[in-house]
Amino acid sequence: MNSSYHNPVLLQESVDGLNIKPNGVYVDATFGGGGHSTEILKRLGEEGKLFAFDQDEDALQNALDDERFQLINQNFRYLKQYLKFYGIRKVDGILADFGVSSHQFDEASRGFSTRFNADLDMRMNRNDELSAFEVVNSYSQEDLASVLFQYGELRNANAMAKVIVEARSQVTIKTTDQLKTVLARFLPKMKENKILAQIYQAIRIEVNQEIEVLKEFLLQVPEILEKGGRLSLISYHSLEDRLVKRFIRAGKFEGEPEKDFYGNINVPLKKVGGLIVPSAEEIARNNRARSAKLRIAEKI
Repeated sequence: MNSSYHNPVLLQESVDGLNIKPNGVYVDATFGGGGHSTEILKRLGEEGKLFAFDQDEDALQNALDDERFQLINQNFRYLKQYLKFYGIRKVDGILADFGVSSHQFDEASRGFSTRFNADLDMRMNRNDELSAFEVVNSYSQEDLASVLFQYGELRNANAMAKVIVEARSQVTIKTTDQLKTVLARFLPKMKENKILAQIYQAIRIEVNQEIEVLKEFLLQVPEILEKGGRLSLISYHSLEDRLVKRFIRAGKFEGEPEKDFYGNINVPLKKVGGLIVPSAEEIARNNRARSAKLRIAEKI
């Protein structure tokens, strides 16, 4: 485990939630620094197997030297496709931590953090074409406003989008500091960091298609999980958590659960326990854990 790359959040709780069978097959959909994977491997026997996904090439340096472990350098939206490539059709548990890794925040050049000036990037996979630069400089005013409102939950999204479009008509916005300067009127001193975090979150979600990816991932889960298999998911903002909660409850993202001919609710998953959040002690050790929410479900 590379704790300098990323300090795993809700480590014991999320891995406990998988109810690991020593000889089972498991997936860590968001490998990062390998903290959750390391803990899963500790609980697996000789015949157990762990597949991990991470689209960020930087994470490859953290690959674990264990015959039971396979790291796949891909987005977890391709979960089913790549498991099938390795001859796996069913697994006993899937864990995912949807947060941005500490490494991505701390590596100034990636453009994820409000603390540093950097090129507008924010790509988790640096081979992807769409970056924060394209979003800020190419999106229409209407589309920019939609991104800021939907993904940043910013009430003055329309006004922000108008200011960005006006500014970029004079000079290309290339860096995070330039973007801050353009939006300075919307950043009062007492709320600057909070609003900047919402702006960055909105752009990052759009760049990485995070909501679409999460939906695609969740829709594959019921087919891939064995009966009785566990799902352990950590989210960090209401948009993600809402989707996870609804899917566990209803097997879809909108509307009520499907019912059979007799009126019985027909859903693929059932929740296990209640919502789990980090302890005060964990938050004191790792401030980035403060907004984490863990939900656990089981395949019916």
